[in-house]
This record gives sequence, C-alpha cells and structure tokens, in this order.
Amino acid sequence: MRIRCWGARGSFPVSGAEFIRYGGDTTCVEVESGKGDIVVLDAGTGIREFGDQLVTAREKIVHIVFTHAHLDHIVGFPYFAPIYDEEAELHIYGCPCGADSIETALRKLMRSPYFPVDFSALPAKITFHHVSVAPFNIGSMRFTPIRLSHPNGGCGYRIEDRRKVFVFLTDNELEYGKPGADPEYFESLCEDADLLIHDAEYTDEEYRKYESWGHSKYTDAVRLAIAAKVKMLGLFHIHTRRTDDEMDEIVAHAGDIISDAGSNIVCFGVGAGFETEI
Repeated sequence: MRIRCWGARGSFPVSGAEFIRYGGDTTCVEVESGKGDIVVLDAGTGIREFGDQLVTAREKIVHIVFTHAHLDHIVGFPYFAPIYDEEAELHIYGCPCGADSIETALRKLMRSPYFPVDFSALPAKITFHHVSVAPFNIGSMRFTPIRLSHPNGGCGYRIEDRRKVFVFLTDNELEYGKPGADPEYFESLCEDADLLIHDAEYTDEEYRKYESWGHSKYTDAVRLAIAAKVKMLGLFHIHTRRTDDEMDEIVAHAGDIISDAGSNIVCFGVGAGFETEI
C-alpha cells in the first residue's frame, strides 16, 4: 500500500508562514493498493488538490471512504473536480453519523443557500455504499470498521492489503484512565499494524479544557501505539492553531516517550505531502 496525505489539519483550514511544513488543509488521505485501486479517506479541503491530480492523470474511478460527517471532513467535496466529470465514477462509503447518512450530509451541503450547484445536478456517476460493523472490500484492500470515540459517532478503519496493515483513526478520543473508557478495543484493532495514523490534537494541558470534544492527547496516541506494538505512528488531526515548530516539539517528545518505553516505533507528524509505502 502507498499512503499519501493531502490534508492533516483539524477542525478548520489555516494558512500562514507558521503552517507551511505541515500544511493547512483539513483531512484527506489517499491509499493506493498494490493492484492500483485508489481510495481516499475523507473529503476535507485537501481533496481539492487530490482531485486536480486525478483529472491530470485521467483517473475515472475513485472510492471515497468517510470517517464521519463533521464539516472539516466533508467541506472539500463540492470542490472535488471529478464530481463535475460525466465520465467519472465515484463510490462513496460511510456509516450513519448522528441522524444523517453520508449521502444526506453531502446533499445538504450542496444545496441552496449554502452552495450554488445542487448535488442532484452533478454529472458524475455517484454510488453510495452503507458501512456497518462488517468488514468490506475495495479492490484488493480489506476494510474493517472501528467505532470512533467521537461526538455523533463515526468509523476509523483497519486496512489490509498483501499482509500489510494500515490503521486510520482520526477524531478519536482514547481517554486512557477514564471510567468507562475501552482502550483494549482500540489496542486489539491496531495490533501489529505497519502504520497507525491517529488523532493527536491536544497536549496534556490543552486536553483539560477540551475533554470530551472527541480528540486525543498525543501522549495517549503514543501509549496506544506502544501497547499495540505498531511499527510506525503518525500523529494526525493537527490542532488548527498548532504551528510547525510546536508540532516538531510534540513529535520530539513523543519520540522520547517511545524510547523511554524501550520501543523502536518510528514516530512522526503527518502533514500534507507526507507519503510512505508499506
């Protein structure tokens, strides 16, 4: 599998000199199977540039898998170039999020007075697929849904292809040490992953203010990675006000925690332009 990030920012897109290295676009991650199947996880603002690349490559079939329907994860969809191509074929996957399905959320997003082009006018062929607790396949990739600890719910995914494992858990509050928390659930589904990309929005100090907002302390993301014995950990869903230098400090401290635990996990911050193959 090849994994490439087009957007890693949480909650709201940002711009400015202090956000250049990690980027300012919201969640969008591309996954390409060993057989060339292309899947994109979420449609934050990063999907605009991804769509432009697909048009250049003349790729006509694309799969979009949503984690949930919060605005920062769907707001880029109306600017995704393939939806305006009558030859394009889109397959969209998502679980119910609150009262709405992904289809309902996207239709509401693309209607008056919020957007000038109504969803019903899109020329691309769009097919919606319901995601439940059951695993499903896209090409050669096997997707196992993971319920998120997040307001209104949602799904992360364990993705397997050719004996390689990529786990994507954005917008997930691990809550280690809190009554009723279930860290063992996430540990079991992340076990031995080649790459875990996990929500790491808050510092321990910030978390005291934002507890129960549905995001994790980066220290808890590290704790999960160590317990699950993953090979690589990518810190994700970067706080909308987190500068590049501040993110570097978080990554360095995370590395110290891993080293102190006697682990050899490779840890890094995931920003726009990040790419790896597992």
